[in-house]
Amino acid sequence: MVVEFRHVYYSLERRPLLSDLSFSIDQGETLVLLGRSGCGKTTTLRLINHLLTPTAGEIQVEGVSTQTWNPIHLRRRIGYVIQEVGLFPHLTIERNVGVVPALEKWPSQRIKSRVDELLHLVGLDPAQFARRYPHELSGGQRQRVGVARALAADPPLLLMDEPFGALDPITRVELQREFKRLQQQLGKTVVFVTHDIGEAFTLGSQIGLMQAGQLVELATPHDFARSQHPEAQAFLSTRKSEYP
Repeated sequence: MVVEFRHVYYSLERRPLLSDLSFSIDQGETLVLLGRSGCGKTTTLRLINHLLTPTAGEIQVEGVSTQTWNPIHLRRRIGYVIQEVGLFPHLTIERNVGVVPALEKWPSQRIKSRVDELLHLVGLDPAQFARRYPHELSGGQRQRVGVARALAADPPLLLMDEPFGALDPITRVELQREFKRLQQQLGKTVVFVTHDIGEAFTLGSQIGLMQAGQLVELATPHDFARSQHPEAQAFLSTRKSEYP
């Protein structure tokens, strides 16, 4: 397994945010963490790359506790994509995508080759986009660059925090389909945060439903669709109304 949570708790200023999280994620799996705002999805994600430290319990990445990992080395093994993308505005797209390989001291020609490969992979022509700056791209294009940057050093694990949430519905669906294609092609292990039940069913091989800091359901999309848990039923009812 790539990630394992063992009875993890997390509190902030004595206020419990996560309670007794225990689950594992296997190689090549896409776990979608689904839930309402404030339920603990993003907190769970940030524990994986050691942006946060558990109050109790243990998280293992590739069989090693996150508190044993060197945080810098751990984060370079993990691609991280957020809703706001977080591109460096003063760097070209080429340099944005090549940030981690440059930190890893790859030769410049290898970086350029990798950047070109990844821009092609996410549907952006390097000849057209590599020398542009983030402000010259649309929101959907910037999000594609964010995915390319997360993949740059070929990390085994991707963390994605509502990466398509700020996009218009058409662009969002296009990028969901593109990401699903990429995942099928690359076979990465992915933890994907969303509050959108349709997105969870489109992208997830497993859906983990969070409520008030607890994981209340963990199932394949097929089994999740039959869940009798009240919170799962609440989400499923919105899916039925949106996707008749």
